[in-house]
Amino acid sequence: MHLLSDLLRPRRLAEAHCDGPCGIYDPASARIAAEAVLSMAQKIVALGDADDAATNNTRSRFTAIKEEQAELAKRELNILWTDYFNPERTADYPDLWQTFWNAAKLCSRNKTELSVEAGEQLLATIEEIHNVFWATKGRDDVPFYLAV
Repeated sequence: MHLLSDLLRPRRLAEAHCDGPCGIYDPASARIAAEAVLSMAQKIVALGDADDAATNNTRSRFTAIKEEQAELAKRELNILWTDYFNPERTADYPDLWQTFWNAAKLCSRNKTELSVEAGEQLLATIEEIHNVFWATKGRDDVPFYLAV
């Protein structure tokens, strides 16, 4: 015999950023994740070639964070592209799909290799997306700033 709590327990977990849709979108979450990617790449490079246990442990942690944040940036950009942008919002920006595609590829590149330059390129591409996003809201005055 099943307990009521067993019957009511979800069988699968589902996560979403508002397929409601909530209407709350902002490229800032992708920017923050990309900043973390760049920061971790810089920190890994600064560790140099040291091969002691402590440095290897730190390098492993920094690498894991870099890869997690690159994946988060990719997810946040995908949400912005698929849930916020529509044909009306992209009409004045015919190359925007290419910008998002480049950003997604840069997220992947930052996951699979160590490159400060790739981190900088990702932030620059997210800045382009930020500018278009706020322009579609009639808010060209929203500055792109870094947390660091």
